[in-house]
Amino acid sequence: MIAKFTNYQELSAFGADKIIQLVQQKPDAVLCLAGGDTPALTYDRVVAKAQEAGVDFSGVIFIGLDEWVGIQPATPGSCYHFLQQKIFGPLHIQKDKIYFFDAMANDLKAECNRIDLAIEQHGGLDLALVGIGMNGHIGFNEPGVDAALNAHVVELDEVTTAVGQKYFTSGAALAKGITLGMTQIMSAREVVLVASGPKKAAIIREAIQGRITNTIPASLLMAHPRVSILLDAAAAAELD
Repeated sequence: MIAKFTNYQELSAFGADKIIQLVQQKPDAVLCLAGGDTPALTYDRVVAKAQEAGVDFSGVIFIGLDEWVGIQPATPGSCYHFLQQKIFGPLHIQKDKIYFFDAMANDLKAECNRIDLAIEQHGGLDLALVGIGMNGHIGFNEPGVDAALNAHVVELDEVTTAVGQKYFTSGAALAKGITLGMTQIMSAREVVLVASGPKKAAIIREAIQGRITNTIPASLLMAHPRVSILLDAAAAAELD
């Protein structure tokens, strides 16, 4: 499903409703939520709706999508810090319900294995909400990724490291990422991709209307049986 919205606010409200409805139907849902600018308002709406309607998130399992290697989780700009501010803190999520990469770990392979196991033990992802990078990446699955990988460590594309600086108040050393693999994202029972703003219009056109290829990882989602692509008018501007 490709859904076009007049503005970012409408897109965010729709995305929030999807999460709320899932948790109402399945209180122990397994959610994978991306960090970043685009889903920020969606999460604000989730918190507001949960509080207004008394939706209980205490049984929900949260799986981290990705993290910058070498960045402390408490650092503003880290993926964990973003979700702590937006979701985990406001909804009072207990730490034993959160499975997030420790990007400061000495053994990053063991971290990948730990997250792989957590997903397996909890029966897979019910919903993955992801953004799209300027180069078409999903999580830190960069152009050319092996689509058969589970969680893995990756050398970040220069586009990703350049864009990523906006999340940090001072220059951060961004060279590697740790991320769920496309196999895990594609195995989610539902995937929601959100994109907003004119800067995303060209890559959205390539991902949706171009051929399915690992050089544009987001295009792989076109083969998912239950993918919803939520676009505001600016992000959808170059679609036929």
